[in-house]
Amino acid sequence: MIANLFIFFGLVFFFFGTIGTIRFPDIYSRLQSSSKCDGAGAVALFVGLMIREGFNIFSLRILIITFFLLLTNPVSTHAIARSAAIRGIKPWRKEDNKENKKEGRIKGK
Repeated sequence: MIANLFIFFGLVFFFFGTIGTIRFPDIYSRLQSSSKCDGAGAVALFVGLMIREGFNIFSLRILIITFFLLLTNPVSTHAIARSAAIRGIKPWRKEDNKENKKEGRIKGK
């Protein structure tokens, strides 16, 4: 029962991370959403799998994968954000959106 709860929460985190990746306006917001939700979702999912399988060699493998994921997720997110900053991609601002609407580049209210 507890394992299923952890797995469910992991899938919910993945779902909201995906929604955030689709809905947010710029690369920096999308990276923040995806990295936080993917990290939390993966940990919850892996903990649920470890509880469901029992503590054996398979659980040790899952623990090693979780540790590797927790190390590499922030590093890869930082590398992507840094490369976007070096290329000159600016963060989205509300004022930018208003200017684009005035010039007719974006349709909407």
